[in-house]
Amino acid sequence: MRLRYAVLRALLRAAGIAAFGAAVSIAAAGCTRQASAQTAAPHDPASIAGKHNPEIARLGNVLSAMSDRAKDAIPNGDPEEFLTDLYEVLHKDTDDLLLLCDKRHPVGMDYIPSDIVTLVQNPLYDINRDGLGLRRPAADALSDMGRAAKAAGVTLLVSSTYRSYDYQRTVYNRLVKQDGQEAADRESARPGTSQHQLGTAVDFGSIDDSFAQTKACAWLNEHAGEYGWSLSFPDGYEQDTGYRWESWHFRYIGPEACQFQKKWFGNIQQYMLEFIDAWKKQR
Repeated sequence: MRLRYAVLRALLRAAGIAAFGAAVSIAAAGCTRQASAQTAAPHDPASIAGKHNPEIARLGNVLSAMSDRAKDAIPNGDPEEFLTDLYEVLHKDTDDLLLLCDKRHPVGMDYIPSDIVTLVQNPLYDINRDGLGLRRPAADALSDMGRAAKAAGVTLLVSSTYRSYDYQRTVYNRLVKQDGQEAADRESARPGTSQHQLGTAVDFGSIDDSFAQTKACAWLNEHAGEYGWSLSFPDGYEQDTGYRWESWHFRYIGPEACQFQKKWFGNIQQYMLEFIDAWKKQR
């Protein structure tokens, strides 16, 4: 087995992403028979080591269903290493931070996080109005990130946070009336499909394209991932995310997920969340 994966890694280095898929397929062929006789591995990184790993067949199924653009973002790598990293992320996600919520995966009007805390003016970051709130893990991480930004001479301005289903409906309908539905759909979520309803997303600064030219944006692009915050809608990925570039919109997913996203999915949050959603549904 050790020699077998050494060969797979050599193929990956030589042939790129296609080799990753081929490696998964080859490995899956060797362990599919064992899959029916073994239970799925628990969410424990140490559990996936072993001579036969039926989870590689599951990995192959999930990867094969992803878009070509998502597949192209996945770099060379060892399937076993990928799985180790994946289970580390799932093991650490004790706050259910990786829920896929987008235009094709709504959470519905009844989704209301139970741990929303109100943000107040504080020495770590600024807020632009009263009534803003985040889930407790995101609020704590925002304080940590704000402290680090302050130490670097940057003050983060929090402009929009949790939105209820009804509040998002008001925001969306206002933009439709103002700009038309086609334009609104490029930059505003319909009610039930907004990351803001999760209570883990923040819009920083001016909430417009001018934010991209600020020191705050530059600092976030460089350091947000260290504190578990990920840019949701990057430039050039509207066909994947459903939204135009929003340099101001970050979602808290945790440091481990940010590292996983950067290492395996070209640092594109959408690809990682789609993969994890599909992975869980394969069980």
